[in-house]
Amino acid sequence: MKPVLRHADVSEKALEAYLARRVRALGGVCIKYANAAEAGYPDRVALLPGGVTVWVELKSRGCRPRILQEMRHRQMRRLGHRVAVCDSREAIDALLAAEEAAR
Repeated sequence: MKPVLRHADVSEKALEAYLARRVRALGGVCIKYANAAEAGYPDRVALLPGGVTVWVELKSRGCRPRILQEMRHRQMRRLGHRVAVCDSREAIDALLAAEEAAR
């Protein structure tokens, strides 16, 4: 039987806190990013050991980025930046495991 998910466990705020804890546990820094002049950029910047930088867009479970966010993500990827969209703890864990494996 699947566990019952509470909103407090899958909200963007909860996922941001989880991402920050996981990045810190790996020896990195997770910065909250906000740009008042231009919208659509990812919520967080994960600075991981080994000089790895990943921009992370966090969404509540099942939610997708807005059109402007998707446009920003494509632009950033074309410039060579890593951008990930995570809507669950499992997605965050998979992202960080993949980055660790790549080192």
